[in-house]
Amino acid sequence: MAEKKKLNQTGKASRHKVNHNTTNAQPHAKKKDGSCAYAKKCGGCDYQGISYEQQLEMKQKNLKKLLSAFGKVEPIVGMKDPYHYRHKVHATFDCTKKGQIVSGTYKEGTHEVVDIVSCQIEDEQADAIIQDIKGLLRSFKIKTYDEDTGYGLLRHVLIRKGYHTGQVMVVLVLGSPILPSKNNFVKAIRQKHPEISTVVINVNNKKTSMVLGDRNITVYGKGFIEDELCGCTFRISPSSFYQVNPQQTEYLYEKAIACAGLNGKEKVIDAYCGTGTIGLIAAKHAGKVIGVELNKDAIRDAITNAKRNDIHNITFFNEDAGEFMVRMADKGEKADVVIMDPPRSGSDEAFLSSVVKLSPKKVVYVSCNPETLARDLKYLTKHKYKVMEMTPFDLFPMTKHVETVAYLLRLK
Repeated sequence: MAEKKKLNQTGKASRHKVNHNTTNAQPHAKKKDGSCAYAKKCGGCDYQGISYEQQLEMKQKNLKKLLSAFGKVEPIVGMKDPYHYRHKVHATFDCTKKGQIVSGTYKEGTHEVVDIVSCQIEDEQADAIIQDIKGLLRSFKIKTYDEDTGYGLLRHVLIRKGYHTGQVMVVLVLGSPILPSKNNFVKAIRQKHPEISTVVINVNNKKTSMVLGDRNITVYGKGFIEDELCGCTFRISPSSFYQVNPQQTEYLYEKAIACAGLNGKEKVIDAYCGTGTIGLIAAKHAGKVIGVELNKDAIRDAITNAKRNDIHNITFFNEDAGEFMVRMADKGEKADVVIMDPPRSGSDEAFLSSVVKLSPKKVVYVSCNPETLARDLKYLTKHKYKVMEMTPFDLFPMTKHVETVAYLLRLK
């Protein structure tokens, strides 16, 4: 997933500063020429002042350069409307020396907060909620958190919105579990935005660059929202992984399932299964699905999602997927299809070797990084697999990131 840049070149958090030039921040994301008003300060987008058609051409060219050695790269699937696609919106809160409350993203390579009123790629409703929260802070005497001193309360606001359901979650990330007049605060923000389905306090009292802490306190609603994807309903909690661009994700996952060519009899392994999104969608077309994921919280959500969708032919395991597949192979067990959706760093050789050892007939690789995809395809094609199809999808317009579905067939 493409997230906005928060760290400096060394990968470490910079000393916290507020951008004092943001007091006259433009109220809209676009200038008259269509470019972003915050482009020079923010750095969250890689492509500004470039038409969307040119962006797609640049991505296609880069993909061909990296992947053409393995076969034809199909034309990239772009968006009809490449704006305001992010349904997960995060804003950092701070205060200038002059006492002005600011909210937005970090300037590229720093922890300097750029005050952003509306963003070209973020959901407009989410941005409006963040601005109204900012407007309520003074009347409720809520101070923003200062990373240097550890003083203050509100660190971040995270908004998650269901694309199909319209449900909205507001997560207030606080340095303490106590929110003054919390019931009145929730009432005030819901008066402005009755579409809000749930409000959660997330407690992060550590000096860390991580946005969310480990503890969630539901103060309104159920503490989660739901959304629909490819005919399945998924529960989204504050820390759940769920693609930020659900419109394009449907096309991405539909292609992955199509590549698997399921007829209702296959045994499928969903490696790096997360909260079970791809596996649950595949289960409707397969004989049996096994989801494997190391994150125990994600597995808990995956089990809940299976029950919510009344899907019984899927089993989840809280284990390392590579080790799990090696044990399967050692026991003489087989799988017809392995679907893998690794992080941006791709898969390591230990995992890829476990795929080769299990030797499924088909491998469907869902990649969010073409560079690591090229590296991993090189390994698999050296071990009796042939790339049959590669289709890229633009899930992150205005940024350099791209998702690709690669379908590989085992040679006899």
